[in-house]
Amino acid sequence: MTFIDDDRDPVACDTGPGNALIDDFLRARLGRAFDEGGATAAQGKVDQAFVARVLAHPFFDRKPPKSLDRNAFAFVESGLSEFSVPDGAATLAALTAQAVARVVPRLPRPPKSWIVAGGGARNRTIMEMLARQLAPASVAAADAVGWSSDALEAQAFGYLAVRCLKGLPITFPTTTGVPQPRTGGVVADGR
Repeated sequence: MTFIDDDRDPVACDTGPGNALIDDFLRARLGRAFDEGGATAAQGKVDQAFVARVLAHPFFDRKPPKSLDRNAFAFVESGLSEFSVPDGAATLAALTAQAVARVVPRLPRPPKSWIVAGGGARNRTIMEMLARQLAPASVAAADAVGWSSDALEAQAFGYLAVRCLKGLPITFPTTTGVPQPRTGGVVADGR
C-alpha cells in the first residue's frame, strides 16, 4: 500500500499477505492457481472468528513502514483444514480486505480513494469486500482508472529509475524507515 497526500512524503507498507493465502489454499485444495473472479469465495460463508484470530497477529498493529514475508502467515493454512473450499476462500478474502482496512487508522488521514492492482483487482469478491471495508472511500481496479493492474509494479520501478537518474529521492522515512529521504544506489554506465 502506498499513500500519497499532496506534498507530504508518501507512506508505504505491506497490509498483510494479500490474496496469496487464497492462491495457496486453492492450489492445495483444487490444484488451481487462484480464485477466478472471486467466484469460489462468493459461494462461501466468512468465519469472522477465524479472521479475528489471524488479525490478532502483532504485524497488523504495527505502524508503517512495515513489511512481511507471506510465509509469516503459513500457520493460517493449518487452521483451514475443516473449512469447505468456498468457506475457506470467502474467509481468506475477508481477511485480505480487513487487513487492508486495518492500516487506515495508521495513516496521516483516511484515503479518499483506493486503486487496487495485481491479482486481487480481478477478484470481484475481494473488491466488493474492500469497498465495504474502506467506505466512504472509493475503490477501483487500476485498469478502471487507466493504469495497468498487471504491470503497475514494473511501471513503478521504471518511475523509481527515472527519479534515481534525476537524483531525486526514491525512499523515505515513511516508506522504508531510512533516517532521511534517499536517492537510489549506483547507476551503472554500460561503457
